[in-house]
Amino acid sequence: MPNTDTTRRLRPDYIDQDIESLRGVRTIADYTSPRPETTLEGLQSSYAEMMSAQDEASEALIRAKALADKARLAEWKFHNNILAMKELVRGVYGSDSDEAQAIGYKKKSERRRPRRSAA
Repeated sequence: MPNTDTTRRLRPDYIDQDIESLRGVRTIADYTSPRPETTLEGLQSSYAEMMSAQDEASEALIRAKALADKARLAEWKFHNNILAMKELVRGVYGSDSDEAQAIGYKKKSERRRPRRSAA
């Protein structure tokens, strides 16, 4: 049997085929197996475990998306509040003030003036 890569998820069509096979084996009246994991009870148990794990993963993804949205909205709210504060500081104290420099702006008097270039 070739080595299988179990680090990736199975394709949904493979899982659908497996579920159809499980439904099919349920219709076989005299199905028995010496291996406990391939008995009808073992197969149903692993199916229930898979469905439970898929539900948990889906719920985790939904929670992660909701938390990411919450964080994104909080980041935008913070950013917009900072921009409003910067506008207020420039309006109250002016563009050439120490206060404007304290919040990250360069003083208007310290900016380099554009020079004419020789053509």
